[in-house]
Amino acid sequence: MDHLDQLEAQSIYIFREAFNKIKNVGMLWSFGKDSNVMIHLARKAFFGKVPFPLVHCDTELEFDEVYAFRDKYVDEWDVDFVGPVCPPLEDTDQSLPWAARVAARKTLGLKEVQKKYQFNGIITGIRRDEEGTRAKERYFSPRNADGQWDVKDQPPEFWDQFMTDFPPGTHIRIHPLLHWTELDVWLYIKRENIPIVPLYFAKPYHELEGQDFGGQMMRFRSLGEKGITWPLPSEADDIDKIIAELQTTKTSERSGRPMGKDEDEAAFEKLRAEGYM
Repeated sequence: MDHLDQLEAQSIYIFREAFNKIKNVGMLWSFGKDSNVMIHLARKAFFGKVPFPLVHCDTELEFDEVYAFRDKYVDEWDVDFVGPVCPPLEDTDQSLPWAARVAARKTLGLKEVQKKYQFNGIITGIRRDEEGTRAKERYFSPRNADGQWDVKDQPPEFWDQFMTDFPPGTHIRIHPLLHWTELDVWLYIKRENIPIVPLYFAKPYHELEGQDFGGQMMRFRSLGEKGITWPLPSEADDIDKIIAELQTTKTSERSGRPMGKDEDEAAFEKLRAEGYM
């Protein structure tokens, strides 16, 4: 097997372990590149049909292109879709920076979904290379019943031996893409011809959310909500150019998102401890 085959096989194994060992599982779907790779892997793992609900905690602040993508592929992929609107900004921790409070709405929304549907496990598309706090995750990461995460109390995972037997009341986050990199994701998207939101491809931006970009060629490396997610300068208007760009760039994947900046790292880690994806 080549490198992508090995990544794929590991992820499919994790999907099947989660489905077989954890009762009542849901999977988050943000419509971003990692989420769409996860759906593709899940369909491979379960013979063409995702056997658990796909959850989008909707802040109603996604870009128009993201909602158009959702509406198209919910039907085309025939998925069991759950899309609740998140609680309002007023319900979040007012001590957090504004961008973190927007993100915190998703944490509150996920807690409501978890309670309503009684999910014992949630599958997410995080990767270790994305951000420092996420590098501390496990493939099967235990939380308390409210989804709170103790980064200092994580089970060892040596030699692909995963702990899937947890005490009653434990909530599990499952991360099938933890071992992938951003470059791996794009190489796999190209090989498997996986649909993605067009915002990932560079185009001239004149004005976006009140900011004047003067027609500069830009693209999104990471997708989030309006007002807390920005495109980055780039000439990569197709997948081959994106792959070439990633092989040389020194710019962080999340540099277009305030939550990924150094000054908000403490807020991000606080949100992660409270259950943020």
